[in-house]
Amino acid sequence: MKYTQLGRTGLKVSRLVLGTMNFGPQTDESTSHGIMDAALDAGLNFLDTANVYGWGENKGRTEEIIGTWFAQGGGRRDKVVLATKVYGNMGPDGEAWPNHDKLSAVNIRRAVDASLKRLQTDYIDLYQFHHIDRSTPFEEIWQAIDVLVQQGKILYAGSSNFPGYKIAQANETAARHGRMGLVSEQCLYNLAERRAEMEVIPAAQEYGLGVIPWSPLHGGLLGGVLKKEATQGRRASGRAADALKDTKTREQIQAYENLLDKHGLEPGEAALAWLLTRPGVTGPIVGPRTQEQLDSALRALQLVLSEELLTSLDEIFPGPGPSPEAFAW
Repeated sequence: MKYTQLGRTGLKVSRLVLGTMNFGPQTDESTSHGIMDAALDAGLNFLDTANVYGWGENKGRTEEIIGTWFAQGGGRRDKVVLATKVYGNMGPDGEAWPNHDKLSAVNIRRAVDASLKRLQTDYIDLYQFHHIDRSTPFEEIWQAIDVLVQQGKILYAGSSNFPGYKIAQANETAARHGRMGLVSEQCLYNLAERRAEMEVIPAAQEYGLGVIPWSPLHGGLLGGVLKKEATQGRRASGRAADALKDTKTREQIQAYENLLDKHGLEPGEAALAWLLTRPGVTGPIVGPRTQEQLDSALRALQLVLSEELLTSLDEIFPGPGPSPEAFAW
């Protein structure tokens, strides 16, 4: 297993991140525990979740499943870098109360204690802001985070779905007050969605943040969706189905699958391997629902993509170009 540093922290993390969003909604507790055990056995030590995972009336269920896994002992908690998130309202849908969501100091305090209880641990390695909160000043956010660090409840803070200017604003505010600021950004980034290259990734690199891409297969679009449709009768759903309604996108995906078939590669594994070549990327999040999906993700770590193949992928999915040149007229 290859390890890297998480941004400017001292944490050593695996080049793939085990995402747990499917644990509870699509994968039962026993299978989820088996996947986490297999991931740990393979050397994956970076575990990502969020307080809202489980969704709907089951918000928090995913953290609970991780908590019962930790409770089995065997050094599980000590072996992983645990990341969770705060932002969403944890009350029943339709019963949202003021101050029970977003990034106010009172909600951060409430949310971290609730997550610790569900996770059955006394600290969180990386506490991430799930979205930006335009109504709460960063001075208040960092003051709340400082208290949590001093209490030993969290070690580091990170962001998720932040635009570049918010990364800058957050860390400039932190610097003015002598605080560490954000150490990571979790953003939507994959071959089919490369806008993060314009501002988010350059901002992250400038401020020393690790980049943790989510949806590396773009909702299944990059996972061999057309081949599955043709050979297994499995039609795309969700984001992938919506994207394939566009003729240009369908042609891109067909060209992508043809290219990888020519090289004898599985599309999903190649998409993960491509992200691992990108500057600034710590490791993409994989969200396996089954052991087979985890095995496939692990194989991506062994792939070495040739310069010829990388160039061909750029031709099919051209990025925005290097910043700031991409903004030139």
